[in-house]
Amino acid sequence: MRTWLLSRWDALRGSFWFVPLVMVVGAVVLSLLTLAADKAAAREGVDLNPAWTFTRGPEGSRALLATVAGSMLTIAGLCFSITIVALQQASTQFGPRLLYNFMRDRGNQVVLGTFIAAFTYCLLVLRTVNGTDDGRFVPHLSVTAGLLLALAGVGVLIYFVHHAAASLQAEHVIAAVGRDLDRAVERLYPDRLGDGPPEKVTVTGGLPPGFAADAAPVTAAASEYIRAVDGARLLRATVEHDLLLELIHRPGQFVFHGSPLLRAWPPDRVTDEVASALRGAFYLGSRRTLIQDIEFAIDQLVEVALRALSPGINDPFTAMACVDRLGAGLCELARRRFPSAFRYDDGGRLRVVAAGVTPAGVADAAFHQIRQAARTSTAVTLRMLDVLAAIGPLTRDTAFREPLLAHAALIYTGSRDGLPAEADRTAARERYQTVLAAFAADAA
Repeated sequence: MRTWLLSRWDALRGSFWFVPLVMVVGAVVLSLLTLAADKAAAREGVDLNPAWTFTRGPEGSRALLATVAGSMLTIAGLCFSITIVALQQASTQFGPRLLYNFMRDRGNQVVLGTFIAAFTYCLLVLRTVNGTDDGRFVPHLSVTAGLLLALAGVGVLIYFVHHAAASLQAEHVIAAVGRDLDRAVERLYPDRLGDGPPEKVTVTGGLPPGFAADAAPVTAAASEYIRAVDGARLLRATVEHDLLLELIHRPGQFVFHGSPLLRAWPPDRVTDEVASALRGAFYLGSRRTLIQDIEFAIDQLVEVALRALSPGINDPFTAMACVDRLGAGLCELARRRFPSAFRYDDGGRLRVVAAGVTPAGVADAAFHQIRQAARTSTAVTLRMLDVLAAIGPLTRDTAFREPLLAHAALIYTGSRDGLPAEADRTAARERYQTVLAAFAADAA
């Protein structure tokens, strides 16, 4: 259930309609409350015309509400147009995968929601203003609230102008993705899907002989990305039906319709109903998310760096900022234990063999493409070696140390062939020696 809620919440957070819709509903509720207060005051004969309320009569109230409603709708359209232009600019400068970050930007959603909510509120209050002799009614409190919403809209507009300009700066975008990476590391490691056996329980059993040949495959129902896997749901199903599962794909990978998601053993227990229940533990979607896919944030930073290193842009400073953020995320990972691929029930019996992220896979995702694109960039090459030297003293896992050292060697080898100046190659050699010393000191 928790994984399902996270998946639904991530989808709502990434939409451009959810927050404005909630604010519009709030505006409707506010209009009902203020109008109810005005009507109650009118029935009781209470004068709601103190100095802080709007007291211009029915004509003035209608003019104010109509002006506020029209201006709010106009500004909402303007802000939406600016947002679309910003999305186009972000797609060109940073890559289409970064559009997800702009779409779920809470500031943009609140700005649009404020204007639409103010328009809705004024429209609902406007219909109640009556200036005829046989039914004169002016909701002073409601009109005053509409005026306050207009003033709030002015403040929100000032914020939006600043936010729109700041959100397109490379440093802002890179820092936001870096924070997403840090939060993903904090949330996913160690991941519950790879927990070891319970304490004080004897582990019995493993993959039986001939498992790969005899196990029944459970196939994907659509060609989409795996957004999340509900490990608790899978474990309950294995205990209920006495199954052993081997997951073939992990979150973030693309699966094809009809291709196997997992293999279940023994095969005679995998009925259509059981297969449907197992398939339901995989949440698929048209795009990757950060729910359980830490490499998605890494790939976003890598994409920005690659665009910065392209011949048409040639912006090594942006690429170095991406390398710094990748280094910060890897430093956090270096302090943590990568989870085991095995999941056990309360009796210590092996139930699930997961297809998790490996240290080598994380290192490859972070450095392979940037290293290849930066062979002729002295600044980026030296920065990657500096980052690896900073990670070295923090690394405790041998499975993580070896791929990082391998990438350091590849970066140094590429610098000997790609950097034209001898001084640059010498600097790369000195930085590589620093990396080796950092890892050697940690190993000692």
